[in-house]
Amino acid sequence: MAADTALQDLAQQVQAAFEQRQALRIRGSGSKDFYGQRLHGQVAETSGLSGIVQYEPSELVVTARAGTPLAELDALLAEHGQHLPFEPPHFNGQGTVGGAVATGLAGPARAGAGGVRDYVLGLQLLDGRGQLLNFGGQVMKNVAGYDVSRLMTGALGTLGIITQVSLKVMPLPPAECTLMFELSETSARQQLNRWGGQPLPLNASCWADGHLAVRLRGARAAIAAARRSMGGAELDPEKAARQWQALRDQKLPFFRLDPGLALWRISVPDTAAPLSLGTTMVEWHGALRWARLPLAAAQRVCDAARRAGGHATLFRGGDGHTPVFSALTPPQKRVHHELKRAFDPAGILNAGRLMPDF
Repeated sequence: MAADTALQDLAQQVQAAFEQRQALRIRGSGSKDFYGQRLHGQVAETSGLSGIVQYEPSELVVTARAGTPLAELDALLAEHGQHLPFEPPHFNGQGTVGGAVATGLAGPARAGAGGVRDYVLGLQLLDGRGQLLNFGGQVMKNVAGYDVSRLMTGALGTLGIITQVSLKVMPLPPAECTLMFELSETSARQQLNRWGGQPLPLNASCWADGHLAVRLRGARAAIAAARRSMGGAELDPEKAARQWQALRDQKLPFFRLDPGLALWRISVPDTAAPLSLGTTMVEWHGALRWARLPLAAAQRVCDAARRAGGHATLFRGGDGHTPVFSALTPPQKRVHHELKRAFDPAGILNAGRLMPDF
């Protein structure tokens, strides 16, 4: 009943904001307040929308309210030998289900298991008029016309306030192993590319400061065979688990920013050469590069990403003025604005968080 009341109150808040043209800032736990162009408007809380609505372990699907802590969901799934394969970051244990979908942020396993969008089956949301809408369902084939459920993934709440989500879950892998190698960035990338063309149970990888960590997940026989063919030194399982979790939640020393530095998240083809942007960390078998540079280096970072066939995001340390996301092409901008008008005609939801004018 508390969640129902919270939903009614939130709907009324959105309806009033729509009538008054009052900007709303959507907030779950606030664990990702650092992410995006800017925060603006009256706070619209989703923390009251918490709890598991339905869980069918045999069907590999769970439906949870947006304010449900990821830690709570992970614990429930683990009891049944299941998990969220895309490893959404918890950020100090405060991350929520709604925030994971709204930001679309996946963890170390993204390259091997897929992203958040791949696991969203359906969702419920409040649009910019305060109307409660349902999209998708609880099975992969329950999609007709526009796939609105996945459209909301990564939209940062600019198209609607996510109130409930249905997610596909997967069984925990029978075995896991982390192998360590001493390699340069170029050698690590080339080795990962070679391994990628082989039938190996690669799940995650991370290169930093001359060391490459590769996580294998799958059947015990497959793990044993991969260890024999790949070589390397096996990392203690408990230490490995802590390190991957620290990477997921950005608690490794690399992510500590000195004054004046910003953290850049750069998506490029996994075959791209080193970007020569100073201190770097590489994830997703080469497809994700992290760099720490001053805000003044924004153009340099974006140019390097573009030359490599990718794009850069100012992940942390922005000033509200330096663009966080890459500029859209005219056709992309037109589609974005048409979607915004359809779902949020008054432009009140998370105004300016995705783009200055969106």
